[in-house]
Amino acid sequence: MKSTPAPVSRRQFLGQLSAAAAALALTPRWTRAADAPVPAKKLGVALVGLGSYSTYQLGPALRKTRHCRLTGVVTGDRAKGHRWARDYGFSEKNIFGYDTMAQIAGNPDIDVVYVVTPNGLHAEHSIAAARAGKHVICEKPMANTAAECDAIIAACRSAGVQLMIGYRLHFEPHHLELARIGREQEFGPFLRMKGANGFRMGSEGPEDHSWRLNKKLSGGGPIMDMGVYVIQAVCMAKGEAAPVAVTAKFDPIERPELFREVEESMHWTMEYADGAVANCHASYAENLSYFRAEAARGWAEIEHFDYSGQKLTTSKGPRKFPAVNHQLVQLDGMAECLLTGRPSPVPGEMGRRDVAVIDAVFASARAGGARVEVKA
Repeated sequence: MKSTPAPVSRRQFLGQLSAAAAALALTPRWTRAADAPVPAKKLGVALVGLGSYSTYQLGPALRKTRHCRLTGVVTGDRAKGHRWARDYGFSEKNIFGYDTMAQIAGNPDIDVVYVVTPNGLHAEHSIAAARAGKHVICEKPMANTAAECDAIIAACRSAGVQLMIGYRLHFEPHHLELARIGREQEFGPFLRMKGANGFRMGSEGPEDHSWRLNKKLSGGGPIMDMGVYVIQAVCMAKGEAAPVAVTAKFDPIERPELFREVEESMHWTMEYADGAVANCHASYAENLSYFRAEAARGWAEIEHFDYSGQKLTTSKGPRKFPAVNHQLVQLDGMAECLLTGRPSPVPGEMGRRDVAVIDAVFASARAGGARVEVKA
């Protein structure tokens, strides 16, 4: 199951992202996994962290996937692990604690470990999974800093396992069409872009957001959560190219009783070598979810980074695609890459690119909005 990635510099990798994306787009990702033959043995997936996203999105999706299935969990709550084993039908020997992840190495039921713990724990748990000899899926953002991302990439490369980032929208048809429009420059290169993503924390459903308010666990405020989607959309529109510089500012905090350690909202601008500019916003103070890109010969606008309800409109009219279960097509698409040896559209270097942008955004905001170059 394992394959060792060929050594490649980060700069070389970023230069190859656009070409790789073009090759992968020849067959739509949301149909490839569904149409591929069902393997004799599905890949076994262990979820690390059984919070809201595992409980309400990933777990249910793994009941329906064709190429992988849930075969284990890593949790700090043994009783919860037993409930998951009963509900999903895997052996209780496949319940691990965070301090016993090394034991996964000898477990033939588990091929892939999906890290779904808070951001500040991603590096620790991804490296532990790699050292256990298992392929790694790390939820976004990849880590709190680019330096932590480098450590994860190095551990996976040393262990000879594949590393992918949980970017579900790289498997969602409306976002894939946005990426195609940008890559093929249907309207010319996008030069003016704007996007925002956020929700008013405290007004939503049952999810516990306390870890997001903890600087050590979250790494920061909404840019580490909602803002990653905006950064991803900008890079998609620019053919997966990274920006060269950013400027940023922290917005005033309206609810200091909640936001004692992290920012409540912030704005930042991403600059490209060709003169393109993207004005971006991430918020825990208001409900926002859109991205718009404009070029000389037209424009494209996408609504919703959420788990459903995407709409893509262009200057030529709407582009309509079937609704998909985001986590299902993501998981099956990732499993198919591992089963066939096809390059992943969401490798660790992509996650590292986005965290490097975030590092620069924070540096600029702390410096009062000074222009900061993004370190490749």
